[in-house]
Amino acid sequence: MLRASLLALSLALSAAPVLADGELPPLRAMEISRALFEAGRAGRDPLMMAAAAQLRKAVPLEAVARAGSAGKAVTGASPMGWEEMLDAAEMAAGEDEAMRAVIADIRATATKGVSTGPVYSISRLEGNKTDTYQPFPFDGGKYAEVYVEGGREADLNLYVYDAAGMLVCADTDPSEVAYCGWRPAESGEFTVLVENKGAATDQYSLMTN
Repeated sequence: MLRASLLALSLALSAAPVLADGELPPLRAMEISRALFEAGRAGRDPLMMAAAAQLRKAVPLEAVARAGSAGKAVTGASPMGWEEMLDAAEMAAGEDEAMRAVIADIRATATKGVSTGPVYSISRLEGNKTDTYQPFPFDGGKYAEVYVEGGREADLNLYVYDAAGMLVCADTDPSEVAYCGWRPAESGEFTVLVENKGAATDQYSLMTN
């Protein structure tokens, strides 16, 4: 189990883009964290779930008030937290004292501040509806990220358009998460659309850097 868990983590990280300073883009880390956690939960693998929690804990997030054109803003909610992931890892660890010690170490690690971190908002969107957001500004030459995370049964699509209406990025895989990362040639505003392809209403987190 240990070898398989480490291999899964290594493959996920090796496929991700890195910034100029060698760091993993924060919202890409959030996406990988969710994928690792779901894989760990499906296989009752505490190491994968703990690794997911560690990735997520390292990303500072700050709530902002915003809503799309079709959805409804939800206040007082937050994306899936690292605490929930660690709790699940602890349950899966059972009496494995070595694994429980790893989990305790991650839980005790200090979190980063939120002064320069990504921001998030929570919305509730009916099935087969699309949220269009007011344009977000992104700086030219800097890596831009948009990440959407919904419930386990959700099917969310993500689209990003530039000021000229050209599609910059899309993630339309059938999944409860969607990610777009790109480097704008120049500073400008970009329009984000979140589409709920499922029939049921879903509550999702929209994160931007």
